[in-house]
Amino acid sequence: MTVLKEIVYKVSLKSVSGNMDEDIKGIFVDSRNVQPGGLFVAISGTQVDGHQYIDNAIDKGAIAILSEYAPDILRPNVTYITVKNSAAAVGLVASNFYGNPSKKLKLVAITGTNGKTTTATLLYELFRDLGYRVGLISTVNNRVNDHILQASLTTPDAVTINALLESMEKEGCTHCFMEASSHALVQERVSGLHFTGAVFTNLSHDHLDYHGSFDAYIQAKKKLFDELPNDAFALVNIDDKRGLIMLQNTKGRKLTYGLKKLADYKAKIIANTSRGLELEMDQNVVWFKLIGEFNAYNLVASYAVALLLGESSEEVLRQLSNMGPAPGRFDKVPTASEVTAIVDYAHTPDALDKVLTAIKAFRTGQEQVITVVGCGGNRDKDKRPVMADIACKYSDKVILTSDNPRDEAPEEILKDMQKGITAVHLKKVLSIVDRKEAIKTACSLSTNHDIILVAGKGHETYQEIKGIRHDFDDKVVLTQMMELVKGGTE
Repeated sequence: MTVLKEIVYKVSLKSVSGNMDEDIKGIFVDSRNVQPGGLFVAISGTQVDGHQYIDNAIDKGAIAILSEYAPDILRPNVTYITVKNSAAAVGLVASNFYGNPSKKLKLVAITGTNGKTTTATLLYELFRDLGYRVGLISTVNNRVNDHILQASLTTPDAVTINALLESMEKEGCTHCFMEASSHALVQERVSGLHFTGAVFTNLSHDHLDYHGSFDAYIQAKKKLFDELPNDAFALVNIDDKRGLIMLQNTKGRKLTYGLKKLADYKAKIIANTSRGLELEMDQNVVWFKLIGEFNAYNLVASYAVALLLGESSEEVLRQLSNMGPAPGRFDKVPTASEVTAIVDYAHTPDALDKVLTAIKAFRTGQEQVITVVGCGGNRDKDKRPVMADIACKYSDKVILTSDNPRDEAPEEILKDMQKGITAVHLKKVLSIVDRKEAIKTACSLSTNHDIILVAGKGHETYQEIKGIRHDFDDKVVLTQMMELVKGGTE
């Protein structure tokens, strides 16, 4: 659909001024990107109010404006449409403009604090291996079958999502798996999408700087399930105490998965080692390459989704057993020495606890666990001391360092983290602001068979400082520092 009156189909309109038969060439939410013949949607964002840029959009060629209130002066030859909530409306508008691609794919959303990326990536890889053409929308990257596109947000804006889904449909994709962040759900970025199913992984302390309270954070995640259609499935982790909350008001088919409680899809850990997991699933005992209890949850969630999408149990288990981790998720870095080096995206207390618990499960006790960890700037400060405490609890040595300090002074972030260090752990902790130097120090402190965990940034290939992204890849730096330190050369 490209005619304006068709593009706003199902959108509740407050007022209209102008020609509704205009042929629209594109939908834009950023006035800087507007092209001639476009519809500009003014959104009242948390940092920027798009209504301030309506005239800029018209100057760049916008022929229609959708907003929550009209400007005082209406320009000639421009159509003005007002709605109650433009953030919610843009999802419907974008869906209509791109031909409602979410209805032509089997679209599954994964939400939760941790596990979203791994579960979405596992499903993408699984269905590719099963012979399908598949799309992925994730923190690491967006994929249209073979084509890889960089991702700037866990969940893009509504226009970008629909453009991606349309590309997937044109490429012959039949399935798409996407992460749905709490920010995206609150900001209506998935409004107007038709989901085949939704998955809830878990919920723990994160993003309280944005949501304001833990209850608001819960409600943000719950929004995905509350808005599911009745032909969708709603699959939740029954072992997480918020799992059943997600199902309270959903119209979708209610289903559960887990390791501990009675569930529709259940796995049992037979062995949890440094080489992988042995799980019993549907009376089948299968060896998987992924490590740690948290990955057992990701595996059973992926298995459940595949079966709900009509795949056979035996083939799904066979394909899942061959899969490795998502980039930056318990990602082992090859080294010339016998040190085990791991990079992980763990940037919340719960995620760090899970990764270090996984390491504890396979360590012998004869080696050191050396953890390098920081916390991001301009984000939830309450988790900083908690993460330092968790690192100390499971590690023999801890190096606190910069993550993405953004606009904060990294020294101040480290001071916040240091508040979580008890007197008994003081001697095991170093604070080194420079992340590269911190990783180098961890390598210097290690001996054969030790375990180094570099946590917080995972797949990221940059470090954000004062609004500038500098090249920085934990995996690359860790490899270089191991070679430098263990090779004995400067």
